[in-house]
Amino acid sequence: MRWLGVTGRWIYDFRTNLVAQGDAFYRDAFYHRCMSEVLEQESKAGAGHAQKYTRNNPYHSNVNVNYQLTAEGSEKETRHIELALEEGMTYAPGDAVGILPENRPEAVEDVLKALGYKGDERVLDHNKVEISLEEALRSRLTIGKLSRGAIGQLAKLAPTVEGLQNLTGPDNRARAEEYCWGREFVDLITDFPGTITDPQQLFTILQRLTPRMYSISSSQKAHPDTVHTTVRVIRYEAHGRERQGVCSGHLGDRSAVGTKMPIFLHANNNFRLPEDPTVPVIMVGPGTGIAPFRSFLEERQVLGATGGNWLFFGEQRSKLDFLYQEQLEGMVKDGFLTLSTAFSRDQHNKVYVQDRIEENAKEVFEWLERGAHFYVCGDATRMAKDVELALLDAIAKGSNGTLDHANEYLANMKKQKRYQRDVY
Repeated sequence: MRWLGVTGRWIYDFRTNLVAQGDAFYRDAFYHRCMSEVLEQESKAGAGHAQKYTRNNPYHSNVNVNYQLTAEGSEKETRHIELALEEGMTYAPGDAVGILPENRPEAVEDVLKALGYKGDERVLDHNKVEISLEEALRSRLTIGKLSRGAIGQLAKLAPTVEGLQNLTGPDNRARAEEYCWGREFVDLITDFPGTITDPQQLFTILQRLTPRMYSISSSQKAHPDTVHTTVRVIRYEAHGRERQGVCSGHLGDRSAVGTKMPIFLHANNNFRLPEDPTVPVIMVGPGTGIAPFRSFLEERQVLGATGGNWLFFGEQRSKLDFLYQEQLEGMVKDGFLTLSTAFSRDQHNKVYVQDRIEENAKEVFEWLERGAHFYVCGDATRMAKDVELALLDAIAKGSNGTLDHANEYLANMKKQKRYQRDVY
């Protein structure tokens, strides 16, 4: 059977604006690694890349630069942020920076008001340190995105509240998930008032506020004393309230130049450039997925790597959303970079990065045959799957093979660590 082409296009016809914005919030607010994975990877990090500062002992970095990359009129607010490093803090292209956010003051105040507390009540945090309730809500507890776990814990405190019981148990999972969509903790305690009788109960109900991991978008060889990242600030309205991503909102609204931000560096040994600088690389990074590839390109530029560099970048509109345009076009002009762009809203028929791969299938396969490494960063649910289909299509066409052969070829690339993904 012949491999007949790419199917399953990247479809964005969301049912409502809430769904579109909310979906982005849930993906982007937590980046691509859950904290359990972060803990596991940190424990496996080699001693040569061990860090003095960790999630439990962060470095209070100075915000050196914070500006909006997207132009006025864009549907997205994407920011470039540069954070100072202490001497001895090191990172490599492909790594992430962990940022410890705080809940915004307005959200804390809303929760205190709904609970009927002032904020000066004393509680014990996760380490049994006595702090004020206001501090707990601001820096210790997750009061943003509502979870089914929080509903279940609250229901245990109020077993006679029928509405809460109707949102718990395996038979009510779908109903609970629907209720959680677009809601935060303040909505739950507003809908079910009086169920919390002691502020210490919040540490049983709510999850711990955890760091958010963002791809590093700089090479330390080019920027020895700073780490850069690229963040989309998530803002949307749901159930009559203005919402925002916990960390992206913090970076967008409360991280002006000169402020302090608790951070740590996190190694990602599964997303690395080839050791041989003569090996070509193909990078696919739409939106903020471009972040690690800016790091890759800067690194290879400083090293004088002679292997080819090909970047597939996509966004909505070229005039408004072309991230790092001047830098990238400078690399193209210098003959250092091959750049293929896909701006989905610049024409009637939407075009995405996978379409550009399909259009360049012959040359993509030629690069692979020369030993190119292929990298993908960004949305796991749609883009990454469609990019893989386009890649399989290019392999099948280029090798005049079948789908089975293309899958075998790709499997060998994975074994050789020539196909790496950092998706969320």
